[in-house]
Amino acid sequence: MLRRDVLMAPLTWLRVGGPARALFNPADIADLAGFLAELDPSVPVLPVGVASNLLLRDGGFPGVVVRFGGPLARVEVEGDLLIAGAGALDQRAAQVAQRAGLSGLEFMIGVPGTIGGAVRMNAGAFGGETAERLLWAEFLDRSGTLHRVGPEELAFSYRHSALPEEALVVRAAFRLAPGDAGAVLARMEAIRAEREAAQPLRVATGGSTFRNPPGMKAWQLIDAAGCRGLRLGRAMVSEKHCNFLINTGEAAAAEIEELGETVRRRVLAHGGVELQWEVVRVGTGGGEAA
Repeated sequence: MLRRDVLMAPLTWLRVGGPARALFNPADIADLAGFLAELDPSVPVLPVGVASNLLLRDGGFPGVVVRFGGPLARVEVEGDLLIAGAGALDQRAAQVAQRAGLSGLEFMIGVPGTIGGAVRMNAGAFGGETAERLLWAEFLDRSGTLHRVGPEELAFSYRHSALPEEALVVRAAFRLAPGDAGAVLARMEAIRAEREAAQPLRVATGGSTFRNPPGMKAWQLIDAAGCRGLRLGRAMVSEKHCNFLINTGEAAAAEIEELGETVRRRVLAHGGVELQWEVVRVGTGGGEAA
């Protein structure tokens, strides 16, 4: 289904962002492939799951946002393989694996995103990451052609993969190990409790804002630079975990982005470390067009 001029703020975790020129909800992989084959190659495309790691600027997105759901959010188990659509919640993948008595995706219970994003950015948390278990991923290029690649082609590194810039991940398979369902559940519950204690979960936020520099923790650098609780308009640095930026209510995307840039400047001035954004910033207004 294709809709025009859709306001994106209600669809993002940060609750900010202007309208997308169009929003497409594909019925399945074939539907998305056909859509891409007919779309003008000059029109930008942005794949979105639950937009938990996205800062969409106030001017909106001047192209098509592809939102994954329905059949593209299915999770299935085949032997020791878990196969998930790009729109499947990482947390649901972890739960399905646990119920099937499979171990290896426990860390995903602490990742607030979807499988497509996990593959693209090698998402990880609590000692695990996507690269450790991925067997293959399938993506569509802008012509609508389907490709299947393995970990070698993806050349995973910390919060990074070698996926082509315009690739749209549609499905991924993970090879897991037999495990005791009770033990797997206990590990997942421990991760949930640790996340609950350490992170702001019931506010409008975008997850971890900056990548951890090699051998360092971004939150410690931010804290040392005196940024815990820092405010700019209606945006603030979380007092609970200062690598999280919070929309305290009706903040503009520009406020959140400028607050992030202020944090980066202060950390650089205090400790000489230049933080890199982990939250993906796209769109126009309040900064350069992405």
